Amino acid sequence: MKTLDQYELGDLKRIYRTLHGQLQEDFDLLDSDLLHDLQGYLQDRAGQDGVDVSVHEQWSAWLNDGKPVSCKL
Repeated sequence: MKTLDQYELGDLKRIYRTLHGQLQEDFDLLDSDLLHDLQGYLQDRAGQDGVDVSVHEQWSAWLNDGKPVSCKL
């Protein structure tokens, strides 16, 4: 089994955005260990890129590769 760091970063971001976008439809995802681990991994990677993940705009821009976001993450 692969660890998260063995997957393509772009794929992980896309999966995270997809899962996070489903929170209103599937509230149980908030308790998902996978979502929590993925978010932690991505936040660590973003921090390595100089992103302050406590600033929503920076975190969102990093997750979306600088593209405009139509919905909040």
